[in-house]
Amino acid sequence: MRLAPVFAALAVFATAPAAMAFGTINGMGQNAEHEKITRLALDCRAGAHDCLEPRTLDVLAGKAGSFGMVGGPDSGSLLLQSSAHCDNGDWLDRPGYDQDRDKARKALEACRDWIRANIEKAVAKADGLVDDAGGFRRGQISVNCAAFGRRQPTAKCEVLEALGAALHAAQDFYAHSNWVDRAAPGATGPENPPGLGNSGPAPWMDWRSSAAFPAGLISDCFGGVPERLFCNGGPDGRVKHAAINKDTGAIGVASGAIGAGTTPRGQVDGNFRRAVEAARDETRRQWKILQALLTEEYGEAAGATIACALFNDDPEQGCGSL
Repeated sequence: MRLAPVFAALAVFATAPAAMAFGTINGMGQNAEHEKITRLALDCRAGAHDCLEPRTLDVLAGKAGSFGMVGGPDSGSLLLQSSAHCDNGDWLDRPGYDQDRDKARKALEACRDWIRANIEKAVAKADGLVDDAGGFRRGQISVNCAAFGRRQPTAKCEVLEALGAALHAAQDFYAHSNWVDRAAPGATGPENPPGLGNSGPAPWMDWRSSAAFPAGLISDCFGGVPERLFCNGGPDGRVKHAAINKDTGAIGVASGAIGAGTTPRGQVDGNFRRAVEAARDETRRQWKILQALLTEEYGEAAGATIACALFNDDPEQGCGSL
């Protein structure tokens, strides 16, 4: 959710109570969905060997009183950056629609490029975690990111910030696009866009693969609120965020249970559940891509050491056997 969307055309700032992305806070109609999806994917309680330990996961996912790195794009300069939220990839095959198919596709490609750029940035920043001898740089492995934003943040905080930006967009893709969607009964159009009805992550979102752009894939039009000021072009208007988003609903981290969605589109035929499941699995996939790139960039031994520094709250204790 963008907590203070900018009325770009009017140069006015306003608070938006409606959800504009998977939720970041508890309140204002949100249920900290970004945090919970990240925890479903990477919490050590799932038993994965490459999960994140509690304090590190708190920094990445957020917790009570904190956006976390994955919530960062819902504040500041990224609020209305389409690529950071997979927005403005809308198009319908109907006369007079106010955006063509090529421009819509380019918006979604820009989102995938944003994810890639931030994963690669995380890999580059990870070099600061170890010294030339392959040991940990003690001042750079701290998970204390409370002072993040100071002149010289720790390397671990910088890696988690870049990873969080990538994961935010990767998760929003499933909330804002029609990849998992099933349309409501009746005619399709801007208020009830066609859905692709898929389950699981989109192969195309694996930016290291050669998967083709999915036929019929679209996302939402979003430029600020109220949406009628930005997305009413053409005879029938555009596919607004309000018509396609699956941003909010119940998610149980401990149980893994996913409840009903609370947006109109999320309530249709399991759309919210499929969006959360796909976003969870996409989060795991991008995390594994990051680990693979660490090995490719730094070699097997150093890559494993760096990865361990990212997993562990106290790498000097938890990675002693490497």
